Amino acid sequence: MRRDLTITRVARVEAAARPFTWRWAEENRAAIDENWRRRIAAKPKMFNGRVLVLSDVSVTPELGRNTYFETDYANLVAWIDMGHPDPAVANGFAMAALRGADGAFICGVMSHDTVNGGRVYFPAGTPDRSDMRADGSVDLATSLTRELAEETGLTEADYDVSEEWIVVERWPAVALMRYATLHVPAEEGARMIRATIAAQEHPELSDVRIIRGIEDIDPKTMPLYLQSFFRWSFSAEPALSDSRTGLWSR
Repeated sequence: MRRDLTITRVARVEAAARPFTWRWAEENRAAIDENWRRRIAAKPKMFNGRVLVLSDVSVTPELGRNTYFETDYANLVAWIDMGHPDPAVANGFAMAALRGADGAFICGVMSHDTVNGGRVYFPAGTPDRSDMRADGSVDLATSLTRELAEETGLTEADYDVSEEWIVVERWPAVALMRYATLHVPAEEGARMIRATIAAQEHPELSDVRIIRGIEDIDPKTMPLYLQSFFRWSFSAEPALSDSRTGLWSR
């Protein structure tokens, strides 16, 4: 089990899906089914599609390699709800670190119709079959921009996306981030996103939050990996460590 936080600037990320038997899911089928019945009773719009779960990750400043396997979304939700009982797997997802031209970050507040209702983080989604290529590779770059468009209405004409990745490993979450920098300040970007939310019939977001500094971190609504990313972003330490190794950890 990996417990320590590691944040790495990575030049390139490769991902692939491989056949894998998730024994934890097979051995806990009854509990998983009951958990799903409970979930959809509270949130009927949830859909049990096929998603990709991370079984292995290797990260250096030059290259990040991620290996996924395919499973039911109900299995992933139960694993999360039960406190991540299988430490051999992780939720690994691409995520746009959205920020305004003024440097302030913009997070979404998840709608209460979603599995993470009320949580605050950057637009993101667990990769799924639509992210897989014919050769088994997983297109995380497209997953990142697609999720950003679906949740916020922003298109690639609205921002510049960095080539570099920032991999935040806080097991059992692995966030593969790229900066997406808007051509407008954060306040204007927030207005654009709120207009999209208001126009959507079933929005994934209920609102947005602007993060300008450490004082805007909310431990009650933000996942630990995102709190760590913001502390890293707003501290002087990354600049010192990145120049030597690309790594920041504790």
